[in-house]
Amino acid sequence: MSTRSEANQAPADVGAPIDQRIASRYGDLSPQERRAADVLMAHLDDLATYRAAELADLAGVSKATMSRLFRHLGYDDFSEVREHLRSLRGRGVPVTLDGAPSLAAHLEHDVANLQRAMSGIGEAGLDAAADLLATARTVVVLGQRNSYPVALHLRQQLGQARGGVSVAPAPGQSVSDELIGLDDQDAAVVVAFRRRPATTAGIMALLADRGVPTILLADPSARSLASGACVWLECPLSTASAFDSYAAAMSVVAVLADRVLDRSGREGEERVTAIDASYRDLTEIEGR
Repeated sequence: MSTRSEANQAPADVGAPIDQRIASRYGDLSPQERRAADVLMAHLDDLATYRAAELADLAGVSKATMSRLFRHLGYDDFSEVREHLRSLRGRGVPVTLDGAPSLAAHLEHDVANLQRAMSGIGEAGLDAAADLLATARTVVVLGQRNSYPVALHLRQQLGQARGGVSVAPAPGQSVSDELIGLDDQDAAVVVAFRRRPATTAGIMALLADRGVPTILLADPSARSLASGACVWLECPLSTASAFDSYAAAMSVVAVLADRVLDRSGREGEERVTAIDASYRDLTEIEGR
């Protein structure tokens, strides 16, 4: 049976998310502290929008009890909890910090992200990426977890301009399956936004070892991987809301695909025309 002195010791999981700390220490908490912990767990998504006194009222406990709970979880006070939540948000964890932003505030962040992305990439960066993608024998666009929708859209756009474009990993396949046979005649686009798998660095290294020209499309947290890429397309996605915004990334995809189509010349135009004709023949698009 745990003693009070044991409960006051610093938890072994300091640095872990608050929900993990609660889970690992729950058995050492007093009944009142458990009630307070239950309230914290029920409000994880918007915890930082509350004051400590408000949380105590919601739990029906004293402010002193809430303060003891924070200490048992490894925090000095609630301000440290808020800083912990901010650090999680900086890694892409969906946490509401100051309430849902207004539409105007959300638009302001998206516009700022788009401006940073375009100015950081520059004309030279877009041209270099477009040249690689237009001239490669085949193109593999690789994206996992939350990067997959951006990768899938890029594959769809590039497929309008040229053939030999695939997205990886395909359902039921591993990444390794998709990289077999690639060499310096091909090109890869690694889409690697934050909360990416730990295998991303290994994938970049493998592509480099095989001499595959690689474009890295990611947020600033992937800057350490950029040295392994021929072209680094940095797309900020932080917002004031709980979730990241991929507006800048999707805009870069549109501009990049447009430049690849431009470099594809007549062959690209004929491909677009043929695809459009197929849409009509199969009545795949409404209003045709």
